[in-house]
Amino acid sequence: MGTFSGHRSAVRAIAVIGAISLVAACSETGGGRAGTGAARGYPNQNITIIVPFSAGGPTDTVTRMISEPMAKKLGVRIVVQNVEGAGGTVGAGDVARAKPDGYTVLMHHIGMSTAPALYKDLGYKPLEDFETIGLVTEVPMTIVARKDFPPASLTELEGYVKANADKVTLANAGIGAASHLCGLLFQSAAGVKLQEVPYQGTGPALTDLVGGQVDFMCDQTTNTTGQIKAGKVKVYAVTTPQRVKSLPDVPTTAEAGLPALQVSVWHGLYAPKGTPPEVVQKLSEALKVALADQTVIDEMAKLGTAPVPATDATPEAHTAKLDEQLKTWAKIIADAGVTAS
Repeated sequence: MGTFSGHRSAVRAIAVIGAISLVAACSETGGGRAGTGAARGYPNQNITIIVPFSAGGPTDTVTRMISEPMAKKLGVRIVVQNVEGAGGTVGAGDVARAKPDGYTVLMHHIGMSTAPALYKDLGYKPLEDFETIGLVTEVPMTIVARKDFPPASLTELEGYVKANADKVTLANAGIGAASHLCGLLFQSAAGVKLQEVPYQGTGPALTDLVGGQVDFMCDQTTNTTGQIKAGKVKVYAVTTPQRVKSLPDVPTTAEAGLPALQVSVWHGLYAPKGTPPEVVQKLSEALKVALADQTVIDEMAKLGTAPVPATDATPEAHTAKLDEQLKTWAKIIADAGVTAS
């Protein structure tokens, strides 16, 4: 009996050891929780950052600025892919449904916080279907017009559009885009309803503005600074409390007589919900390195913006910002009575 009992104990011990080994093996191969082991080897292949807007637009520009130093830190190539449509919701939806392994990431702007109020059937929930990685930058907006547009100042623009509301065209990059949101705020502040002309991206909208096909628009400094300095568009104001260093002669909306119009466009990186915390952390650390890169700092400065502080390039700060902005824009959009199909 003693021999059988001892044998049974030995078998039991082997079984326990085997179970422990199996759990460890699953962990290493990602067979347990999505990717503890995979996270240790992350990254070992190219990473794709989805930009849900057109190439050459402001969000695309910011993404390409940070992708190279991030790639250097992570030791793999980062591919920037433009998936435009429906005010950024097509690309965002693709990332929400992507495999949560850290190889598909989203760069989005303020539109992430406005889409739930604009679209009835969005297909994703920003706080529930994504992991926040960190904030990137807050970009001022500018009120710009075609070179030969008659108003010479922001107060003159306000009066002119009121008198010609049925003739003036206000361009934007599509419903939910930053230019659209800023345009809504302009109309609200000026107390006027204008004919809006939506485009598939900010790049095409600005091209038509320079060409004189539309009258004016509200767009990010990352997209307009070069055109302003080259004298290709007329500029009325920046939409921030302080003037922008790269455009020192351009007044703020408050200085120019429309203090109710203040907005900046914040950008952040997202991963699909369920991406392992270790992977999110590696991406966040790479983001911090990119935002501290002197070339990135210099290039952003030329475009009228700057990287956020390192304390904001974190999942925690990003989540807090997103939560606050979701609440803020829900009220603004509801008051404006704007919806998207």
